[in-house]
Amino acid sequence: MTLLAPANLVTALCAVNFAAFAAFGIDKARAENGGWRIRESTLLFLALIGGSPGALAGRKAFRHKTRKQPFNSELRGIVVLQVIGLAGLAWYWGGGPLPSFQ
Repeated sequence: MTLLAPANLVTALCAVNFAAFAAFGIDKARAENGGWRIRESTLLFLALIGGSPGALAGRKAFRHKTRKQPFNSELRGIVVLQVIGLAGLAWYWGGGPLPSFQ
C-alpha cells in the first residue's frame, strides 16, 4: 500500500479537516477565557493543506474570526485557489469540460 493510496488520502483529509474544525473551537474558547491563542497562520495553514471545509465549518459553528480582516480575505483566497486547483485536476483527468459523446 502506497502513501498516496486513495484510502490514505481520504484519511488524511478527514484528519486535517477535524483538526481545523477543532482548532477554531479551541481558539474561540481560549479567546473567551483569556488563554494562549492559536496563531492565525496555524489556522490558515490547516486550511491550506486541505482543511478548508473544516475551517469554514468551525468558523461558522463557533462564530469565530468572522469579521477579522485580513484573515477572512486570506481564508477566502485559500478556498478559491483550492477550487481552481480541483477544477484543473478534474479538467486534466476528465479530458476537458465536456464529456465526449462518441
